[in-house]
Amino acid sequence: MSRRRHQEPRLVSSGDSVAADDHRRRASAEVAEWGKGYVRRHPRASLETVGRQVLMGGRAIRYLVTDVASGKFPFGEFVEQAAFMVKTSYVPTVAVALPVSATLSIQFGLLAGQVGATSLAGAASGLAVIRQSAPLVTAILLAAAVGSAICSDLGARTIREEIDALEVMGVSALRRLVVPRLAAGILVAMALTGFSCFIGFLAGYLFNVYVQGGTPGSFMATFSSFATIGDLFLAMVKAAVFGVIVTIVACEKGLHAKGGPGGVANSVNATVVASMILLMVVNVGFTEMYTVLFPRTTL
Repeated sequence: MSRRRHQEPRLVSSGDSVAADDHRRRASAEVAEWGKGYVRRHPRASLETVGRQVLMGGRAIRYLVTDVASGKFPFGEFVEQAAFMVKTSYVPTVAVALPVSATLSIQFGLLAGQVGATSLAGAASGLAVIRQSAPLVTAILLAAAVGSAICSDLGARTIREEIDALEVMGVSALRRLVVPRLAAGILVAMALTGFSCFIGFLAGYLFNVYVQGGTPGSFMATFSSFATIGDLFLAMVKAAVFGVIVTIVACEKGLHAKGGPGGVANSVNATVVASMILLMVVNVGFTEMYTVLFPRTTL
């Protein structure tokens, strides 16, 4: 005859219950601490960074105006930085403006052919290049090429404590290093945007006439009928604002780099990413404001 074993239920002691409660409390405390750290590391840090950039931009623009008026503006540093920016970015700007403009011309040409308005291909592609493509392509390349170079330069000076040495000697790093780079960034952004408009218009014209079989007279006539001086003015205003954004973001990230060479590399990466995101957001805002304020011009 088989014997059945009767297992008595295991009684949980008060010590085990206290240990379980302590474990749950520690886990809850760790989760709460991680949440506070996440808020401190990401949303709060982002707001602090944006605040520093806004303050730096306002102070730099004020110092730019006052230094030029008082004759204290460092023109030598300005010329050197402007030459460096042009040398770094003009070849990539041309290399990107050509295929982007050609792509816009092809797409607008195909769309115009489908709706039976092939004569408007020149106006559509030309306006797209001037209003959107030229300033945005120039700003993105400035962020990638010039912004990363500015950030790495200032970041290297920061971790070598050169910036602190300047401040100790009574030399403002903002007026000595940031202001001439800001002026150079605005000037180069506007010049490259105008050059990119010319390259884009030329590429669209060549593709429309020699690849898609359009007529030169129709392309030029429709473009001159729809394009206005306000379009070029909008492109130049965009370029100036984009130049300020790229320069200020790069300078702020470089001046607040920490953690040695690895920290400089992280600052350069953050500069490129943050600049491009800001450029896209600001471009959408500019386009919407222009459409609302000048509805007839945007037709």
